[in-house]
This record gives sequence, C-alpha cells and structure tokens, in this order.
Amino acid sequence: MNVTRIVILSASLLASVAPASAAGVADAPAGAASCSGCHPATSRVDTAVPRLVGRNPDEIVTAMHAFKSGERPATVMDRIAKGFSEDEIKAIAAWYGGQKD
Repeated sequence: MNVTRIVILSASLLASVAPASAAGVADAPAGAASCSGCHPATSRVDTAVPRLVGRNPDEIVTAMHAFKSGERPATVMDRIAKGFSEDEIKAIAAWYGGQKD
C-alpha cells in the first residue's frame, strides 16, 4: 500500500468516527458517543452503516427495538441494543435527530 492510500484511508477512518457535531458533543446523552465508532458522522464517508445525524428519531427507536428483539438481523447491533434502556434509546435517537451537518 503506498503512502497516498494510507493517508486517504486514515483520513476516511478518522472522519467516520468523529462525533456527530462538535457543538453538540458536550450535551450528548450517555451512550451516544459510542455510536460514532461505526456510524459515520459525515456523508463523505462511504459505508453500508447508515448515518444517524439528522435521522428521524422514530426511525432510530424503531430500528433499536427491532435489533433488541432479534427481529432485525445484525452482526453486533442486536447485542449493543440490549444494553440500552428505553429512556436511553429515546434520548440517543432524539439527540442524533437534532444534530445537523
């Protein structure tokens, strides 16, 4: 792998794990920051994992319930979803829904 590819790959990886919004990170609910480990914070990252920033909170809650119940197939989200209470899921969904690019 040449140096240019490494730099581009590193920049893409860093962009994908950046918090949703620098202004909103301080007021993020517990657990929300961990989502950015897989869910990209920017639309410039091409990934099959959907962005959460600006997404309808009801869609996030519905997806989390489906992961938690096993209704929606997953590699890791089923286990992650089980770790959140209903209040935490709603708070995270509302926070991500309120974030803007």
